[in-house]
Amino acid sequence: MNATYFTGKVGLVTGAGSGIGLAIAQGLAAQGTKVVLNDISREKAESAVADIRRTGGTCTAFVGDAADYETIQALIAHAVQTYGRLDYCIANAGVTCFGDFFSYKPEAFKTLMDLNVAGTFFLCQAAANCMREHGIKGKLILMSSNIGAQTYPQLTAYSMSKAALQMMSRSLVLELSPYGITINALAPGATITPRTLEDDPNYEAHWQDLIPLGKVAAPEEIAEVGLFLLSPAADHITGQTIVIDGGWSQIGQYPPLHTSANSLLKN
Repeated sequence: MNATYFTGKVGLVTGAGSGIGLAIAQGLAAQGTKVVLNDISREKAESAVADIRRTGGTCTAFVGDAADYETIQALIAHAVQTYGRLDYCIANAGVTCFGDFFSYKPEAFKTLMDLNVAGTFFLCQAAANCMREHGIKGKLILMSSNIGAQTYPQLTAYSMSKAALQMMSRSLVLELSPYGITINALAPGATITPRTLEDDPNYEAHWQDLIPLGKVAAPEEIAEVGLFLLSPAADHITGQTIVIDGGWSQIGQYPPLHTSANSLLKN
C-alpha cells in the first residue's frame, strides 16, 4: 500500500476523546489525514487534539453530543468548512447500559438507542450525502461489538443496538455502492480503555484468561483494523463486520459481573 495514500484526506471520528476512537484518530493523523475529532467532553476533545498536534498531526476538535441531529449536521459542515472535503467517517461514539431485563428503565433504553443506533444512522446519512455531493468515494465505519452477535448477561438492550449496526452495514451496501462509498463495521471484544477500566479496575485480569489468545486488546489493535478498512487494500470490502476479540465469541465464557445495573458508560 502506498504510504502517502492517507495524506490530504479528511476523516471524522466521533467519541474520540479517549479509547478506540482516539486510537483511530491518532492513526489517521499519523498517516497524514486531517482529522475532525468529536467528543461530548470538551476537556477530553481538546486534550486529544493537543496530543495529536504535538506529534505533528493535523486535527481540530468539535465538541458535541453525537446523538443530537443538529449537532451531527453541524459536525459534517465543520469538517467541510475546515478542510474542504470528507473522505472518512468513523461512527465510534457509543454508550453501554447494563441492566436486568425485568427492571430496565425506559430512560436508559432511550439514551442507549439515541446514540448507538439513531446517532450512528444519521451521522452516516449526513456523511454519505456530503461525499455524494462532492463526488467522493468515501468510506464509513460503524462501531459494533462482539456482543452484537453473542449473548451476555445484563446487556440485552446493548446487544440489540450493536446487532442493529451490523445489519445497517449490510443493508446500506445497496444504497451506497452506486456512489463508490463503502461501509463496514468493527466488532471489538474486551479492550482496555479508560471506559472499561472505570467500570472494572481489574478488567484485564478478569478477561484475559477467558480469551483464547490469552490477552485483552489494546485500542491500537482495533484501530489498525479500522485503518485497513479505510485503505486501498479494502476497496472491495463493504457490508462486512469484522470481529476483533481474540476468539472469545467462539467460546463465550463470562467473567464475574462487576457492573451495577443501569450504569451508563460513554466512550
